[in-house]
Amino acid sequence: MKKERIYALLFSSVYPLYIKKVESKGRTREELDTIIFWLTGYDKKSLQKQIDKKVDFETFFAEAPNLNPNASKITGVICGYRVEEIEDKLIQKIRWLDKLIDELAKGKAMEKILRA
Repeated sequence: MKKERIYALLFSSVYPLYIKKVESKGRTREELDTIIFWLTGYDKKSLQKQIDKKVDFETFFAEAPNLNPNASKITGVICGYRVEEIEDKLIQKIRWLDKLIDELAKGKAMEKILRA
């Protein structure tokens, strides 16, 4: 079985791109981190540890302390796919994160992004 290339992508190499994306739209790294913490259960220290270890996305989500039970409320289209219809669970989690970051960059209120 061919593994998706995205599985091996290093979170630490993508994280600076996330920061750049949200900051270019007038949002902050703190808001980005809040989204990541909400989705994964990481905190500032444990997120930094994952970045320092240079883990791939597969490991990043496998070691996530507590995937948010409301993550299933994340719906919509990202990269041409409906996130709620993605069958590969890891790809779905990555796309959930992408979707949340897109919503942040588009100026959506944090309460809505965090499905509060």
